Amino acid sequence: MNVDSGRCRRGLADAIAATGALTDPALREAVESVPREVFLGEAVYRPEGAAWVPVRREEVGEAEWAGLACADRTWVTQVDGLDADRADAPVTGSPTSSSTLPSLVVRMVQLADLREGSRVLEIGTGTGYSTAILAHRIGDGGVTSVEYDPGIARRAASRLGAAGYAPFLVVGDGLQGHKERAEYDAVVATCAVRHIPPSWLWQVRAGGSITTTLSGWMLASGLIRLTVAEDGSASGRFTGDPVSYMLARPHERPPRPVFFRRQGITRAGRVDPAVLDDWTGHFVAQLAAPSAEVMATGDGPVLVDVATGSQAWTEPSGRGWTVHQHGPLRLWDQVEDALLVWQGAGAPDQSRFGMTVDVEQSQTVWIGSPDGPSWRLPA
Repeated sequence: MNVDSGRCRRGLADAIAATGALTDPALREAVESVPREVFLGEAVYRPEGAAWVPVRREEVGEAEWAGLACADRTWVTQVDGLDADRADAPVTGSPTSSSTLPSLVVRMVQLADLREGSRVLEIGTGTGYSTAILAHRIGDGGVTSVEYDPGIARRAASRLGAAGYAPFLVVGDGLQGHKERAEYDAVVATCAVRHIPPSWLWQVRAGGSITTTLSGWMLASGLIRLTVAEDGSASGRFTGDPVSYMLARPHERPPRPVFFRRQGITRAGRVDPAVLDDWTGHFVAQLAAPSAEVMATGDGPVLVDVATGSQAWTEPSGRGWTVHQHGPLRLWDQVEDALLVWQGAGAPDQSRFGMTVDVEQSQTVWIGSPDGPSWRLPA
């Protein structure tokens, strides 16, 4: 069956443009030109319940494969290090590589405000699709892309070549950047970080930008564009977009042992635990307890700190909630205090938040202005 991939990509560009996320004509040309189906390889994972089911190109046929490629959705390509084309049955685990939904790729590139001739450091080559979009937009010579996983990097290099692109590719720790090709006009990260790596700041020119997703061990996220100042400090505001990326592997959560509830010290709750279901409320909780993870249960959230063994959990009690806390850290105290501060400021959405990195590398997220309520990151 003949597949008009060009028409398919134009449809993808139309769909992204309809959301208001694609306003740059040159970037639209990139979306219409880069063959995403090439970068998906021979298989992807489709979620079914708690499992990841491999979907193979040869089994679904070219028409359906082109449809998958032209869908504005993320396709997971690796789970716990197992590539989809090597999986012979459904698997369980956590995604470790994916082809990000094209509208988010476009959002990141537009937010970075790149132009032909710009010099950009991309953190996370992944499948190579976003790298190809960058190369098409600003030219091969302006793109330096770093990938942590050697196998993923090899496949991306092959696919980029097959699609006709030749950016500068590096295998290594993207959190270290790539100083040999600095200075850059911009850093664009297709992975999330717990804090801004100093190397990124040192390798971006004054007036340049860092576009990344700030996340953490509670897996709350915020998209931000920082501008680097002459003295090496940086500041910017969060966009408020409800987007997320996988954490950079060196920033990932440590292994957590099997969880057992401890009765601990109990008290009445002051904040409805359901506020953690709010995008910004979840983000504030993470700022307050950056070394904790959160698990959802039928009764309410459970917070666990792997390093200290501290835990906190809530349960309904009459018209309110009872809080249980065990261990050296009072995790729910930290979270509640922050949520009350946020609510006292009017519970603004994430677009009212900003971030500052000072010359001493102290990194702070604040509400409203740098003088407003703030929390330091674990930098």
